[in-house]
Amino acid sequence: MNDREVADYLLAHPDFFVEHAELLATIKLGNPHGKAAVSLQERQMEMLREKNKHLELRLAELLRYGHENDGIAARFVRWTSQVVAERDPHALPRTIAGQLRAEFDVPLAALRVWDVADAYAQADFAKHTGEEVRLFANSLDVPYCGANTGFEAAQWLAAAPGAEGEEQPTQSVAIVALRRRANDEEADPSGDAFGLIVLGSPDPRRFHDGMATDFLRQIGTLASAALSRLLPH
Repeated sequence: MNDREVADYLLAHPDFFVEHAELLATIKLGNPHGKAAVSLQERQMEMLREKNKHLELRLAELLRYGHENDGIAARFVRWTSQVVAERDPHALPRTIAGQLRAEFDVPLAALRVWDVADAYAQADFAKHTGEEVRLFANSLDVPYCGANTGFEAAQWLAAAPGAEGEEQPTQSVAIVALRRRANDEEADPSGDAFGLIVLGSPDPRRFHDGMATDFLRQIGTLASAALSRLLPH
């Protein structure tokens, strides 16, 4: 019999060592932590300890993620309450961006909307945006997170409230499209965008292409609903 046949036989007869328990004491295995041989029972215990260690590390990691998500959810609720409480349409864009900076510890945040109602056409948040920005906004099915590769929208951050004294260049950005609501539940991901939220940081890893975007999508949905009052009806 070769090694494979022996292994197959033992797998097919799991009671073999129960019926031949005396063999267990004679089987010696290499110790992964030294040169001395150990018994099968000792090796099994070592394997179980290693497995438990990995499970404990995984559990600790899951608990950490859970605590982080709880913290993000709490900040999202606080941000939402500030947005909902803002009664002045002119101040709403500033509130949305300012509270994103405050609640999520984002160094820079700005937003622009276009095709607004005449009453808001001269506001800072409605400044002219180029056609490339609008095309880019319409192409964002999900928020963009990653390096700032010279996005025109990232230039808004330099003029955003709270940017005074910011000397380091914006290395990473998160860009979220604002879209008209297609129904009573959420913004239409295929509809025309009417604005962008831009978050920026001098840390190149603050926003990266591997990060989850669930909360950013929720921020975009709620901000879109709130800012829709600035559009012509």
